[in-house]
Amino acid sequence: MAGPGEAAQANAANPQSGARASPRSRRGVARLASALVRKRAGAIGLAILVLNVVVALAAPIVAPHDPLDQDVARRLMPPVWLAGGGAEHLLGTDQLGRDILSRIIYGSRISLLIGLLSVGLSLPIGVGLGLLAGYFGRHLDDVTMRIADVQLAFPFILLAITVAGVLGPSPRNVILILAVGGWVVYARLARGQVLSLREKEFIEAARSLGGGHVRILARHVLPNIVSPITVVGTFSVAQMILLESSLSFLGLGVQPPTPSWGSMLSDGRAYITVAWWLTTFPGAAIMLTVLGINFLGDWLRDLLDPRLQSV
Repeated sequence: MAGPGEAAQANAANPQSGARASPRSRRGVARLASALVRKRAGAIGLAILVLNVVVALAAPIVAPHDPLDQDVARRLMPPVWLAGGGAEHLLGTDQLGRDILSRIIYGSRISLLIGLLSVGLSLPIGVGLGLLAGYFGRHLDDVTMRIADVQLAFPFILLAITVAGVLGPSPRNVILILAVGGWVVYARLARGQVLSLREKEFIEAARSLGGGHVRILARHVLPNIVSPITVVGTFSVAQMILLESSLSFLGLGVQPPTPSWGSMLSDGRAYITVAWWLTTFPGAAIMLTVLGINFLGDWLRDLLDPRLQSV
């Protein structure tokens, strides 16, 4: 049977452990809230991104019309607030009588899907190569970085035209093109971070204690480079959306009749003097989405960079 002193110690142990965990979690939540308060642009960016994702997922419910339905009798209808507009087409119609709002909503699916998937493919490949090149160095580093240099020497649009000409334009090929063009950024970033970490005292201590290369990379190196990679990956989503829109605008991306913001801009440029809404609203959708993701990335940078955190 435990004595009074032992019971008191046992009773005191749990509250202390809970007290250690609770303030830590409270500090994490408080830091998130404080960062959002300080950077209201981060909250705006998060709201824009969440709204885009919700609208894209609920497109069949939210969109007022089928984006592929054509009604030539209602072609080039202006937005509802202009003379000649109607409540059934809030943002007007295009040259084939298709509802612009519905096409923008469905186009968000394409842009977000391609942006997220291309980053999701290129980021782990680039980070993996950068980790290995920076940690082991020598021949692996030379080969990886020379390949990166050769790829950076080619203009991206030229590379995209070449790949699209060989494989043909399609959403799958656009994702492949963007992933192939994006891994270099993560590889160079990860390599630079690893080069500054591999000679640190805690890495040397892990080696002296018998830690293998895989364990050191997974447990000691990778966690210390997650923050900058997360920030760069967030900004890259916005960049990939812009690149997808550019490829679709050039006819190398998503092909008609699938709605895409870039192809909508391309279709509307011939009518810009008589129907400005054909290009204005898709362009505004691209601008707001990219701006929101950039706001979110800027907030993540302030949150994850210890040099920018208040004491």
